[in-house]
Amino acid sequence: MNHQLHNRREHLYGLGAGIGSVAFSSMLAEAATAAGAQQPHFPEAKAKHCIFLYMEGGPSHIDTFDPKPKLKELHLQEFNRSGEEQSAMSSGKRYYVQSPFEFKKHGESGADMCHLWENLAGVADELCFYRGCQVESVNHPTANYHVNTGNRFGGDPALGSWVNYGLGTENQDLPGFIVLPEFAHPQGGAANWSNGFLPTSLQGTPLRPKGSPILDIHPRDEITRPHQRKTLDFLDQLNKRHAARHPGHDQLAARMQSYELAFRMQMQVPDIVDISRESKQTLDSYGVDQEPTDNLARRCLLARKLVEKGVRFVQLYASTWDSHDYIAKAHGSLIPSVDKPIAALISDLKERGLLDETLIVWMGEFGRTPDNGVRGGGVAYGRDHNPNAMTIWMAGGGCRAGHTVGVTDEIGAEAVEHVHHIRDFHVTLLRLLGLDDNKLSYYHAGRFKQLSQFGGKAIEELMA
Repeated sequence: MNHQLHNRREHLYGLGAGIGSVAFSSMLAEAATAAGAQQPHFPEAKAKHCIFLYMEGGPSHIDTFDPKPKLKELHLQEFNRSGEEQSAMSSGKRYYVQSPFEFKKHGESGADMCHLWENLAGVADELCFYRGCQVESVNHPTANYHVNTGNRFGGDPALGSWVNYGLGTENQDLPGFIVLPEFAHPQGGAANWSNGFLPTSLQGTPLRPKGSPILDIHPRDEITRPHQRKTLDFLDQLNKRHAARHPGHDQLAARMQSYELAFRMQMQVPDIVDISRESKQTLDSYGVDQEPTDNLARRCLLARKLVEKGVRFVQLYASTWDSHDYIAKAHGSLIPSVDKPIAALISDLKERGLLDETLIVWMGEFGRTPDNGVRGGGVAYGRDHNPNAMTIWMAGGGCRAGHTVGVTDEIGAEAVEHVHHIRDFHVTLLRLLGLDDNKLSYYHAGRFKQLSQFGGKAIEELMA
């Protein structure tokens, strides 16, 4: 009976039509992705790589890149909400809160920046600001999932996984999707860079910020490379024998690929993460061994090195921007900690001729409100979560540099021009990387799925 079932399974697996062929196509797609780079849907697209700078916690657009003079006039006046909004508040009165920072315009584009962006101001004309994006969740984990995967509830593939699925890898010795977290993972954990239902080879690979970037990346002294090679070859023989008896189990193939990738990474990763060979001028420009910039500086410099080596998608996390209280102190320390490294990353990529083919994205999971409960006589005010207004900016990679797209209302509570759901922004990022969201699909759970969930449209105003 088991033999008959086994033969029947092999027969179904070999069918050239129906669901069996869809599953087989998925396996072929995985093999093609692992084999190397693939042709984009839009060959004219400039971007080949993406560096995603994720400001976890929700940076305040009102205190960074979207000045609201009206709030100075309304400062500490009671904020009137609709009955529905008021009933949703936990308790207490709400008050308008002005920004504690001064704003200036920079570059020929006249980009708005608070005065703490001293270094980013120097590359203002490389930036494309977008003020029209809206999201759905005000809860950190679900909002993180929404931005990173298109699904508020997690479990779906991350943006970096989709990009690698569509474009393939340029360097078979490194993962195509690498994550550079801070000391702790963001809210929602590793699901923020999961492969979801895509092949496991497409999941994000986090590199530890301190110590060895990957545990056990260095073999023990008595384990030589030839010894490792023989062990892997023997393991490969056993796995192939097992796979022949159980066709259709692609997880085993993915595991075999991961073993081989880990073997190759032992040669590549130690050299890449070593930034000591960079010039003193480069290290100083990023803010390495300086405070408060050293943490992000090292990771921004590493992101540049990874892109140089052909890594498709690099995501850096900087937290936490969740400033419910003391926003002057909180954002006042966060901005200087990221300003210099990010500006240096843009300048460095441009000097090396890599900015045109590298799309840089800066954003959090939502924006902040123009009001807050005031405590301590008004000295502790901050801002709450706002899904209806936020600022995102991009640089390089074919974005419309030197422009600001979208407008929020006079108090920064809601986007009112060029308003788009996050799904449209996802579609735009894919388009800049040469990918068509409608064609970038994967058959799972009875239907073809895509990053935007149910389709979206590219925001043409953001593309050069």
